[in-house]
Amino acid sequence: MPRKVKLILNPMADMGRAWKTANELRPIAQEFKGELTWSGTVYPTHAIELARQAAEEGYDMVIAMGGDGTAHEVMNGLMQVPAEKRPVMAVVPIGSGNDFAYSIGMTQKSSHALAHALSSDNIQPVDIGLMTDEHGRQEYFDNTLGIGFDAVVTIRSHKLPIVKGFLMYLTAVIQTIILNHNPMTMRIETEAGTWEDKLLMLTLCNGPREGGGFMLAPDAKNNDGKMETVAVTKVSRGTMFRLVPEFMKGTHMRFKQVRMGEFKKLTLTSDLPLYIHADGEVFTSFGSNLKKVSFEILPQALRVVHG
Repeated sequence: MPRKVKLILNPMADMGRAWKTANELRPIAQEFKGELTWSGTVYPTHAIELARQAAEEGYDMVIAMGGDGTAHEVMNGLMQVPAEKRPVMAVVPIGSGNDFAYSIGMTQKSSHALAHALSSDNIQPVDIGLMTDEHGRQEYFDNTLGIGFDAVVTIRSHKLPIVKGFLMYLTAVIQTIILNHNPMTMRIETEAGTWEDKLLMLTLCNGPREGGGFMLAPDAKNNDGKMETVAVTKVSRGTMFRLVPEFMKGTHMRFKQVRMGEFKKLTLTSDLPLYIHADGEVFTSFGSNLKKVSFEILPQALRVVHG
């Protein structure tokens, strides 16, 4: 059982209902025999700073309470400290997608998730992805990273405050098919070889699911030292609409326009600006001119409480 725990809460998670949820969890936190302190985020990237600071202050567990964005920031903060000082990470999922929590088998019931995290019965290492762009900017990601179509879906989903969860992502998917059907020529190099094609979308998957219900890589595991790739070649809007339910079921692999692969290191060059999301957080958006980026997987880089 951990001795010193930092719980980082995103008060805007669950459409602003996170404070109420946190209040309901206080009795569980008060039963904890060690030292548990709460911190709330007040601006984007704040959880990165809070997690890094907790590691430097000797906390042996940091719990991300929020959605995939909160988990992404906490993980990035922990990855900034040396491995020997890196606390265990846990997740209490109360966001829109909760895809990282899904990949580690964490229950969606927040009270059970917190009690399970504090008991620390099942700690296992997970792989973490590292992205480096042509300017040297770096970002870690724990679940999926999307380039092209699903990055635009992420950008659009952030502008849909009325709907939440899977419906939010599905609405953004439909908007993107209609308004942003822009294939680009991508050259992809991995240890297995080099290929080039016109692609609408390339997603790197450390876990099986994104967007709260799209099973992009059903066989992806975040502890096998490799990452799956899902590429969709240039297709019509009608075919993209046809593919949406296939992605929800995880049966898209049977279509010749979908190319699956895997890598440990990957370099990508594009003829058009790259729009990128990392774990649902926008890395580059409209107006960016980024055209080259590289990726690698860091095996068993972070210890995480599994469900």
